[in-house]
Amino acid sequence: MNIITLASTDKNYMWAVGSDRVSYVNMTGGKWTAVAKYEALADASNGALPAIPDENLSILGESSVVGMNVDEMDEYLKSLFGDNYADRFGNGMYSVVDNEDVLYTNFGGNLYAFALKDPSKPSAGITKRYVIEDVVTAIQGNDHPANARLFGLSMTYDGHLIITFSNGVAVIDRNLDPDSVSFYRFADTEYISNSISVDENNGIYVASDSVMHKLVWNGTAISDNETDGAWAQEYPNSGNEAPPIIKVGIGTGSTPTLMGFGDDEDKLVVITDGSKRMNLTAFWRDEIPEGSQRIADKIQVTCGLPADTEWIQSEQSVVVNGYGAFVVNNIPETVDPDLTTLNMNKILQVSLMGPAYNTSYGAERFEWNAKINKWCSLWTRSDVSSTSMVPVHSQSSNMVLINGYREPNGWEVLGLNWDTGETVHQTIFGDVNFGNGEYGILQYLDNDDLLFDSFSGPVRVHYDNAMIRGTNPPSI
Repeated sequence: MNIITLASTDKNYMWAVGSDRVSYVNMTGGKWTAVAKYEALADASNGALPAIPDENLSILGESSVVGMNVDEMDEYLKSLFGDNYADRFGNGMYSVVDNEDVLYTNFGGNLYAFALKDPSKPSAGITKRYVIEDVVTAIQGNDHPANARLFGLSMTYDGHLIITFSNGVAVIDRNLDPDSVSFYRFADTEYISNSISVDENNGIYVASDSVMHKLVWNGTAISDNETDGAWAQEYPNSGNEAPPIIKVGIGTGSTPTLMGFGDDEDKLVVITDGSKRMNLTAFWRDEIPEGSQRIADKIQVTCGLPADTEWIQSEQSVVVNGYGAFVVNNIPETVDPDLTTLNMNKILQVSLMGPAYNTSYGAERFEWNAKINKWCSLWTRSDVSSTSMVPVHSQSSNMVLINGYREPNGWEVLGLNWDTGETVHQTIFGDVNFGNGEYGILQYLDNDDLLFDSFSGPVRVHYDNAMIRGTNPPSI
């Protein structure tokens, strides 16, 4: 799994983070070459989860799971990645790079800060600059829930690292000095399964499975005091019934997204709630206007699907541009029981959904009306699929891009016009696993090459004129 590929302070390189390793990648002249790598998961697990040969990753990427069942895919993944392959999920999932080209990310129970051994010679390798082993206990002590884990990383505007746990939030100096930690713990009845957003005043927005929180970093501590601008607001979830597939937990699947900046009239933070048929929900970030309440407005998401559709939910952040918002549905209309019996093995689920079992359909675009403080739905597409990859908005092309599996073309990146929903771009991968974005993020580079965080590692896709006309497949 590859959640994101990150810029370096050197524009000729990027940091790449996957479930096993971190790499430093040369991207000049159309290249996509890892000049240095560090097998972080092998380090964190003391060899229990050894490095995966590049050949095995390529075999997976070039193969297809069409026609496979759960048992067959399980055995196939074990043959490539070991019997405990599911334990690789969640490592390197969230990461940030600071202005000194230091990469912060998680492997095993450890929090790492990686840097180049010699910035003038990247091929000299990557080193651990700092590390906190067993970061949950190191920061929280022994008095923490048994299932507590790290779920996100970000930074304050004054240069501190923010660590999101499943049960709270910590702020720490970037040298990872445990003595510098300020930790805020949530109620034991709450569970966090997403990352956070941070505003320019160091407001920290974090959603548990039942409460949307705004905390404030005041320079020395994390505050939940209303006089500092902090607040908390309950929102609906799915109660005792967890989603059958893809989505994690009963609450929101969205890392909070900020909407409204600078001179914009309304400043909001938006999520999809945890209702079985989710609602796009906007909260006032700061003071509540007279006559309103903390939840500024919410609107049910339909994605153009039938009114009796049981589950419409997303594990992805709301995509925002201006006052526009875009959401996808990640839950298939029917889910084979074979997949739900292995609900915790998300790798197996997401590898099969589409080419071997039913996939999800549905997307919807909304607009916030700042004059009446209401959402409205602009368009829906019930025929497009976004399986598990995070959608992105292209400002230059005025489109939103998604990744999913649809017959007859298989895995694809689909571009939808932001204003109308019309299909304006399509990159077809076919049945090969290289086209499965598996919870990752896609982006486009300055020369319009696609940077695609695939199931088998981050790949760069070059489009030539013939490919754009549809006569050649993309080159990877």
